[in-house]
Amino acid sequence: MSWPVTGMGAVASVGRTVDEIYAGLCAGHSGIGPLRAFNRDWYRGGDLFEVDDRAADGVDVPGRAGALLLDAVTQAVTDAGLDERLDDVPVLVGTGLRELRSVELWWRDGVPLGPGGLHFGTVLRERFGAVDTHTFANACSASLYALAMGVDLLELDLADTVIVAGVDVVTESMFGLADRVQPEPPGQVRPFDRHRRGTILGEGAAAIVLRRDATTRYGNVLDIGVNCDAYHPTAPALGSVAAAMRDAHRRAGVKPEDIDLVMLHGTGTPLNDEVEASALVEVYGDDVSRVLMTGVKSLTGHTSGASGMINLIVALRAMREGLVPPICGLDDPVDEAARFNFARPDAVRAEIALAQIDGFGFGGINAVAIVEAAEPWPAGAHHGAWA
Repeated sequence: MSWPVTGMGAVASVGRTVDEIYAGLCAGHSGIGPLRAFNRDWYRGGDLFEVDDRAADGVDVPGRAGALLLDAVTQAVTDAGLDERLDDVPVLVGTGLRELRSVELWWRDGVPLGPGGLHFGTVLRERFGAVDTHTFANACSASLYALAMGVDLLELDLADTVIVAGVDVVTESMFGLADRVQPEPPGQVRPFDRHRRGTILGEGAAAIVLRRDATTRYGNVLDIGVNCDAYHPTAPALGSVAAAMRDAHRRAGVKPEDIDLVMLHGTGTPLNDEVEASALVEVYGDDVSRVLMTGVKSLTGHTSGASGMINLIVALRAMREGLVPPICGLDDPVDEAARFNFARPDAVRAEIALAQIDGFGFGGINAVAIVEAAEPWPAGAHHGAWA
């Protein structure tokens, strides 16, 4: 079965709407800039992919994650033509750190924060009257895990409309940890490049509306493969990553030779890129040289819980426009990815009928989604053909 995407919304460092983000990515624009809210003197690194929504003084306020979430959901609901009174429409939110930044401000600076400010259900209820809300703190694959539950609700006839979202903002504690484990600041996110030095955190939110028996506007979600191996707190396991890909293909009823585009997780970290590349080689075989591949974290930063949903939205727009954003910061691919058909150095014209979206998180939390274009290309057409 397939589930129509009827509305989309997104906020990131490269744009405040889906149109702005997609256009910026296609043009190779980066959202990186000097960090605004933290004391630069305390850290080695000085750059982040932040959403510029702070006051002129740059002082952080509590609730920024919730505010970005509301922005993305509002865009998606409006785009889908839904009533903003959601009531019992399920709203499923994937995140890595929820409102941890608000907790930091409360603990260190005494900024007022009540228990209701710790989760997203409060702001969703206040803004939309939503009473059926769920949050998944599943690290970098969180929004794709939320998507899996959304598909399950539709397939089991437990809902006719589902909103799936992802959100995260940079917290000082997470930034501090990343700053300490990287001997020198990466300076740039360079996915799959031999000289990559690590990832840089980013902020963002993204949301989609899935509706049963609706007219497809942007494309269809076919299915999602998920697993959790608990192999290591941070290191991915090749076997589990490959298994998630195969599970997604099986559930969606597709084969590797059917896929035209892979939206790579591509964090720019030494181990994650190599494992993802090796898994793709294992699963795709000879087709790994044919399928087009790209990744956006070099331009958005690692948006954690929002990253999977941002990738999914970019894939759907690429299908609609026939233009795939480039993977930037990649000059010398690692051996594992030497045969990959990367979209670079500029955006690539291509007909995309089926796309795979990768999301792999801490603790071995893996998720892979398969989406199809709103109007699949005619039978026998050459997928991935250059225009």
